[in-house]
Amino acid sequence: MAGSESSIEIHHTRIVLRSAIASRLLLVALIVLWRSLLNPYDTSAAINPSCLSSSSSNSPSVLFPRIASAIEDTVVWDGVYFVRIAQCGYEYEQSYAFFPLFPLSMALLSRTVFAVLIPVVGYRAVLALSGYVISNLAFVLAATCLYRLSVIILKDRETALRASILFCFNPASIFYSSIYTESLYSLSSIGGVYQLMSGANNLATLLFSLSGAARSNGVINAGYICYQTMHKVYDAVFCRRHFYLALQVLAAGTVRCLFIFFPFIAFQTYGYSNICLECVPDQMRPWCKARLPLPYNYIQSHYWGVGFLRYFQLKQLPNFLLASPILSLAICSIIHYIKLQPEIFFSPGFRGLAEHKNSASLGADTRAKGGYVLKEHSSRIQEEHHILRRRKPSIKGETSIRQDSSDSSRHLSVTVLPFVLHLGFMAATAFFVMHVQVATRFLSASPPLYWFASHLMGSPRIGKRWGYLIWAYCAAYILLGSLLFSNFYPFT
Repeated sequence: MAGSESSIEIHHTRIVLRSAIASRLLLVALIVLWRSLLNPYDTSAAINPSCLSSSSSNSPSVLFPRIASAIEDTVVWDGVYFVRIAQCGYEYEQSYAFFPLFPLSMALLSRTVFAVLIPVVGYRAVLALSGYVISNLAFVLAATCLYRLSVIILKDRETALRASILFCFNPASIFYSSIYTESLYSLSSIGGVYQLMSGANNLATLLFSLSGAARSNGVINAGYICYQTMHKVYDAVFCRRHFYLALQVLAAGTVRCLFIFFPFIAFQTYGYSNICLECVPDQMRPWCKARLPLPYNYIQSHYWGVGFLRYFQLKQLPNFLLASPILSLAICSIIHYIKLQPEIFFSPGFRGLAEHKNSASLGADTRAKGGYVLKEHSSRIQEEHHILRRRKPSIKGETSIRQDSSDSSRHLSVTVLPFVLHLGFMAATAFFVMHVQVATRFLSASPPLYWFASHLMGSPRIGKRWGYLIWAYCAAYILLGSLLFSNFYPFT
């Protein structure tokens, strides 16, 4: 039996790998096609003034300038900032909106593995190539991590496989093959949760910390550590009556959370020291004089108009429509999980979680020879689950939802709670605070979206209809995104 499951796992992992690679090749082919058929809306991508620092200069000459120019012309939108930072460092105030992990990785790769290409196509083109390689490779690894994580959460390999393939062709795919942080963030975020579920808490903390070095919202991943810590503290205090153990768990969780927040704090401190400490008082930027001088918040508000309800304007209605599919999917997935296990979401404190503590303790006792084998339930917990399944649904419409799954308990793992809370916070932030069209790529790394979509597609009653709709949505946004984004037209 174990050998059969292992062979299925290997087979599914290969399918996910092939799907991830195929999707990246498809995106590259589409980018080349659209770039050859259409002229870019903005041709300023090739403009590359010399670095302000005399220690960093452009390559004086290259062997193949036309190839170098063709590569540099593909650097558009935020990719311009990342390449510039990797080449010249943080020169301008607005560049501090882009976190350092990605440009540092690009600079490191270009000066090591791809250093031999610098005389051939120039340093900037090599930086761009490094960015493309990092993004695409990280995406393939993120897809495999999502499959392994999904097996743990869903307890259903087929549903996990569908979810992972959906991720490979997600509507924000163009950003996962471009010089953007989506791939690095997804790898560190999803990989971090997978390691946490596997019991490797220290490695999970390191990956969460890297997600915070890649993007500002990476610090939210500390919520997974908080969830695990609070659950273990509750178990130690109220179940085991072991107060010293509770203090140990609380201290370890606090240290891990601080470690996750460290890249964000360090980067803000770096920006403050570079911009504020070198200026005379009369020339200081406004945010330098604030009680909590955070350049990131000021830059987002001042240069890009990011703020609570600031995007709620009639002229932005097309952007709300562009983001409506991903936001609708997020809302439906959240409602779906709440309906399936309302006792978990609405029980005060950890009372609801205590009923399922053997399955709810995120990352507890899940290690085994295979790396992520699920913990066996005790006979008492199994009996409680049987009682819960026999109870009549308390919410209207829950009966039909349960009938759509042959074994709903496989899809009702209580460990989905922190993922749903994380998605809810991200969706609310995208809708009320950010430029709403960014929601498509901002939420694209959230596993519950793909779990819910996979669940719909696997339903015997409505799966075929939803399958067509979901795949049509993904295909349309892949085509539209590759067309508009690669030619410097606004997309998301």
